[in-house]
Amino acid sequence: QVQLVESGGGLVQAGGSLRLSCAASGRILSDYSMGWLRQAPGKEREFVAAISRRGNSIKYGDFVKGRFTISRDNAKNTVYLQMNSLKFEDTAVYICAANSGSTSVLVNEYDYWGQGTQVTVSA
Repeated sequence: QVQLVESGGGLVQAGGSLRLSCAASGRILSDYSMGWLRQAPGKEREFVAAISRRGNSIKYGDFVKGRFTISRDNAKNTVYLQMNSLKFEDTAVYICAANSGSTSVLVNEYDYWGQGTQVTVSA
């Protein structure tokens, strides 16, 4: 079983940037495809981005539109989400998740979840 801990969230003005990190322990990160999902108050959990075990396949949610970049460093057991041009509507808890299967945009296909990190974008 893998444990996931997110960091890097915070308060940022619209148009600003944040870089989220997700550190894994318990298992080596390269055993999993990885994803970032988010959940805003009163809304369902939403797919943001996913990356394959070796990083050669990447998927993004439609709303990302070139603003976010997911990456991974298997040697450091860490996954990243670089977020640029942030908008008020990006405000949410961002959650890192591990998938024992292939890269997926489906929230219910992820097996392990972190606790999340809050991202708040002021208008």
